[in-house]
Amino acid sequence: MARDGARRILVGLSTASVYPQNTEAAFEFAAELGYDGIELMVWAESVSQDMKAVQALVRKYAVPVQAVHAPCLLISQRVWGADPVAKLEKSVRAAEALGARTVVVHPPFRWQRRYADGFADQVRELEERSDVAVAVENMFPMRADRFWGRKARSAERLEKRGGPGPGLSAFAPSYDPTDTGHEHYTLDLSHTATAGMDAIELADRMGRGLTHLHLADGRGASVDEHLIPGHGTQPCAQVCRHLVASGFDGQAVLEINTQNARTRAERASMLAQSLSFAREHLS
Repeated sequence: MARDGARRILVGLSTASVYPQNTEAAFEFAAELGYDGIELMVWAESVSQDMKAVQALVRKYAVPVQAVHAPCLLISQRVWGADPVAKLEKSVRAAEALGARTVVVHPPFRWQRRYADGFADQVRELEERSDVAVAVENMFPMRADRFWGRKARSAERLEKRGGPGPGLSAFAPSYDPTDTGHEHYTLDLSHTATAGMDAIELADRMGRGLTHLHLADGRGASVDEHLIPGHGTQPCAQVCRHLVASGFDGQAVLEINTQNARTRAERASMLAQSLSFAREHLS
């Protein structure tokens, strides 16, 4: 514990961390390795969308759901229907049914104009009617250099519009949720790497509203990497110590990419290494 009487920061596992394996595999790894809980990523897999099926996994593995990640990825645009307003509402109801404290949601995409216009109000109204925190996550711009190369004129033009190097935000009004202001935030350290943001400064701007941590790493590549913490350039250990010192009473979730794991043992090793890092620096 950080100090006498301090609350131990719970460390969960995102179901996205075992992809391409399924939701049940995440519960199995979490139980086996000693994670405190699960963050349920709601996406195309049918079990992730079925709260009764998820409740059965909670009972089977004795691992609670700490958070629900709303289906707001590009690949989950049609999960739970096409209306993002209704999907966010359903995510909060799912969190309530599972006993989860938090819903993680991304800022709206620019083309979701009606949703974007009412997003801040909807988040506030959902929180007023529920004990679930809706924690808006920092994102990153589209990197033009990924498509055209660093020296391309198109990339140089986009650089003038903001972002880390040649970049253009796909999110409205910004990939930084503190530009709007919300009651609760999720800080993602892989996203700060891709966005070229200072993670400590962003944590300070989020202040007491920083409710949820996606613990991962990145090297500032043009793609979102979600490396094992300590394997990139982000100040993962410093952010963890900052949260402990500030009396953080939220949750930390490991959201790493294990797609390159060739065996179950290799994936388990990556997840165990990530958990060990979190335990060391959040205690």
